[in-house]
Amino acid sequence: MSDPWLIVVGIGEDGLDGLSPIARAAIGEAELVFGGTRHLELAAGAIKGEARSWLSPFSAAIAAVLAAKGRKVCVLASGDPFHFGVGASLARHIDPAQMRVISHPSAFSLAAARLGWPLQDVVSLSLHGRPLDLIRPHLHAASRILALTSDEHGPAALAALLTQAGFGRSILTVMEALDGPREQLRSQMAESFSLSDIDPLNICAITVVPLPGARILPLTPGLDDALFEHDGQITKRDIRALTLAALAPRRHELLWDIGAGSGSIGIEWMLADPSLRAIAIEPEPDRAARIARNAQSFGVPDLRIVEGSAPDILHGLEAPHAIFVGGGGSEPGVMDAAIDALRPGGRIVANAVTLEMEQVLLALHATRGGELVRLSVAHAEPLGTMQGWRPAMPITQWRWVKP
Repeated sequence: MSDPWLIVVGIGEDGLDGLSPIARAAIGEAELVFGGTRHLELAAGAIKGEARSWLSPFSAAIAAVLAAKGRKVCVLASGDPFHFGVGASLARHIDPAQMRVISHPSAFSLAAARLGWPLQDVVSLSLHGRPLDLIRPHLHAASRILALTSDEHGPAALAALLTQAGFGRSILTVMEALDGPREQLRSQMAESFSLSDIDPLNICAITVVPLPGARILPLTPGLDDALFEHDGQITKRDIRALTLAALAPRRHELLWDIGAGSGSIGIEWMLADPSLRAIAIEPEPDRAARIARNAQSFGVPDLRIVEGSAPDILHGLEAPHAIFVGGGGSEPGVMDAAIDALRPGGRIVANAVTLEMEQVLLALHATRGGELVRLSVAHAEPLGTMQGWRPAMPITQWRWVKP
């Protein structure tokens, strides 16, 4: 790392007092200093070059930094630039060898230190400019969550979400302007949250306490059907668990869920890991709207919904690593289009309930190979004064890996 042109300095609410001599010198030697208005005010005493506030949209700000290559440039960031910070955005455009980073404790580190929480055991989330629903998968009894909010309204919105989901007894601690002269810590129960005059710069610490009937999302696939809003067009939980196992999600992969119905497969795929993405393809507008509501209530609001009929709607979509075909697979051209779009080494799993779809899968197995599996589930139900087994419709499942 010889003579990098860009220095990224993390700064906290304690301003210059919290910076090392090296960090102060880096700010003072820079010809251009980029940062938010608050950052530039905190570092004003050390800035000798030209101070430039971030442009909007942020892509324009990144472009302005890149345009200054060849000059001595400093970027000011909140706390640790690579913990939900600007550092990651810059690193997507700039060779790390051309960049030197001088970190400061992040808001998460400061919050954990104030509370005595081991940071490695805490769920850390940035909800800054992102949907609050992202917190839902992490709501488990006794969990500890640190959530960075967007503004002074974030804590009350979080308290309302917790209360609505059945976690109203959770303790919510609002930690404002940590490490600065305005630092303040205040705690309340979510269901009786009434704090006002909250500093826009805040992070919320949540000790999760569920009430009976709280909406807790289990960690394993095969979530209870009753958790989903659906019209009967849903892959039932037992079959869904086996289907997710066959799809075998791996980090950073994209799934196509063709004929998504309620969106249950795509939603559970995304719940398996935050890096996973899914596209739900559904021709019925009412069902597409229902998928969006389910995605929100399960804390995966980034599930992409494409409204339209396969195979035509598939053209132009990003190539998937895995495909599930749960509906419409017997329509002409659907399976061929799905197979063509699948990345090499990708997996396709298709479920058949009807004889027509089963014939399609039998033909594919005969020509392309793969694995055919017959899935049958029965549930005990009342039979007169006793109980008997009532079988669900059997499923023929085709599993195939693209060469």
